[in-house]
Amino acid sequence: MIQLTTGGAVCPDDVNVLRDEFQRQHSVRLPGVIHPELIQMVSSRLERTNWIPRDHGEIGRESAPEDLGLEHLLNFLVNTPQFLELISGITQCPGIVCFGGRVYRMLSDSEHYDTWHSDTGGDDRLVGMSINLGARPYCGGVFRLRGRPSEELVCELPNTGQGDAILFRISRHLEHRVTSVEGTEPKTAFAGWFKSGPGHFYSMISTRPAARAGEIHV
Repeated sequence: MIQLTTGGAVCPDDVNVLRDEFQRQHSVRLPGVIHPELIQMVSSRLERTNWIPRDHGEIGRESAPEDLGLEHLLNFLVNTPQFLELISGITQCPGIVCFGGRVYRMLSDSEHYDTWHSDTGGDDRLVGMSINLGARPYCGGVFRLRGRPSEELVCELPNTGQGDAILFRISRHLEHRVTSVEGTEPKTAFAGWFKSGPGHFYSMISTRPAARAGEIHV
């Protein structure tokens, strides 16, 4: 099991099985990628935050947390050098230098939706990742990946385990979407891209103004 902890990334010595699966279907699931203590802390803050609409135009619509500290914390954890190296090994993408992600929520009986798209708007995007943050299983909200322009389905990966992640290849020959959420339980996730630039995450944040006190709690 590959897992992010407050001390960095922990992983098995051999990731060949994960690498082979990613090469076959351009995607792979990483179970329990966030340590249980960390995911419980994230869940607690998710329960307390307010949610506001976020619109991605024709691609999709969702809700975003007012508590931006959650995104800062998760981006800080995912950009651990050991974890970036692991992802490079699994995906065979040696150019990965950073990850940038957001927290989002999709509800049923709402205007939330996600359409087929490739995420190739930025040339530096190499691999996508989505981590399920929800404390309870949800219905629907299934990740799908298909070929482009053939529209042949490559894989379909439900991801309802708290702290589980899905990795998927970013390519102009592939596109993906998340199906509509069903039932009463929302889908809450942290999703974004492993990228080849513009620079290492920690070097970038060191040049920004200092975070407000209490903004990030590990």
